[in-house]
Amino acid sequence: METNRYQRGLDIIKEYTLTDNEEIGTHMDIVAAFKDLAPDLESYIVEFAFGDIYSREGLTNKQRTIATIASLVTLGTEPQLELHINTGITIGLTPKEIVGTIVHLIPYTGFPRVLNALKLVKKVFAQRNVKMND
Repeated sequence: METNRYQRGLDIIKEYTLTDNEEIGTHMDIVAAFKDLAPDLESYIVEFAFGDIYSREGLTNKQRTIATIASLVTLGTEPQLELHINTGITIGLTPKEIVGTIVHLIPYTGFPRVLNALKLVKKVFAQRNVKMND
């Protein structure tokens, strides 16, 4: 592991991670869950995804998270989407920005994926005690 990339990735992950609620999943929970099956997954997530990709110039954390949420809705990957809805709240996206991003996808990805995503938004908002007018 290249320490510089690894540390940069860890620092960025900390910006995206809620630390006061152990019931909310984090990127490092994913690493821990698969450590026995894929020990190199940690370096892919920490060094590559965050140390290289998330550290690039040009986008803010909010813009990156909006792009990630949109992509995950389109792919229909609900477990990862739930994680990134949480990170969106943590880094300061408003409830209207999160919902607006998802609803905007109806003509591109269809009602079923958007409805599934909005169901997750309701779950995450309830867990985090977030209201639409926040």
